[in-house]
Amino acid sequence: MKRMKWLVVGLALALGFSGCSSAAAGEKKVTVFAAASLTKVFTDLGASFEKSHPGTKVVFTFDGSSGLVDQLKGGAKADVFASADEKNMNNAVAAKLTTGEQTIFARNVLTLVVPPGNPAKITGLNASLNGKKLVVCAPEVPCGSATNTLAGKLGVNLKPVSQESKVTDVLGKVTSGEADAGIVYVTDAKGAGDKVQTVAIEGSDQVVNNYPISVVAGAPEPALAAEFVSLVTSQTGKDALAAAGFVTP
Repeated sequence: MKRMKWLVVGLALALGFSGCSSAAAGEKKVTVFAAASLTKVFTDLGASFEKSHPGTKVVFTFDGSSGLVDQLKGGAKADVFASADEKNMNNAVAAKLTTGEQTIFARNVLTLVVPPGNPAKITGLNASLNGKKLVVCAPEVPCGSATNTLAGKLGVNLKPVSQESKVTDVLGKVTSGEADAGIVYVTDAKGAGDKVQTVAIEGSDQVVNNYPISVVAGAPEPALAAEFVSLVTSQTGKDALAAAGFVTP
């Protein structure tokens, strides 16, 4: 009798787990690879997408654009790729990682961020940085490439103590007090609120990063991927991006 009881319990548990597995398997998933600077606004747009697509989950991977391309080249599966510059998107296109169709949906420029009160008295990309702990993005990352281009245009020789793989890590070094200043996008500075203070970079408008988005080649959910791209490029998407500090086409 006891043996029969445990068999019944085991069967019930098995059926229960089977039911859970079927429900999870029935849920559709859209995987979005996006530049780290898009974290907040894309997360919000993802929530909106899920609301309008019951039974669909949007899963994000936020990282430096070059790192995302490397992941795609390594065989990572995704439906949408949004880059913080055209260079990395072009690399993805050349490697046949996207459908080849892309849309510029936002633009961004750089600024300096410092801890509240600006204790190191940073005034810009100038002598005020001498002997100070400056953190920037690595050269292969869009914000790092833009930083180097801007520094070259301004004739400034930057001496950072650290080069990070994504812009959110630069911001984190400043908000944690590990750095006296960091070069990030204006959108990152705005998103940080009163955790940082902004120091404008004169001539920053000379270097503008265009953000392209595309459906990934071989996307598991191509139709939903196209719909997510449509949301980002729609007026709803533009309004969300503008509120985050991006300039939209």
